[in-house]
Amino acid sequence: MVRTQIQFPEDELRELKREAAEEGISVSEAVRRYVAAGRRAKRKPTRQELMKRARRVFGKFNSGLPDLGQRHDDYFVESILDDGLR
Repeated sequence: MVRTQIQFPEDELRELKREAAEEGISVSEAVRRYVAAGRRAKRKPTRQELMKRARRVFGKFNSGLPDLGQRHDDYFVESILDDGLR
């Protein structure tokens, strides 16, 4: 690791020290984690990461209607009529 110096406003440093103490880590480790999280948040996800996220969501919901893709408009209208919104 490379040693560096960072300046913080007093209130931010106080909050950072408090958070680090709560987690049982050093202020340096807390700063490293924040920097890493910020970099991850800015980074564009790879195709593989997007596919992995999609697999977690797709397949969770099942309408039980084998022809939903073809008849979605019909089912939508039926649901409105069933709710008494004629």
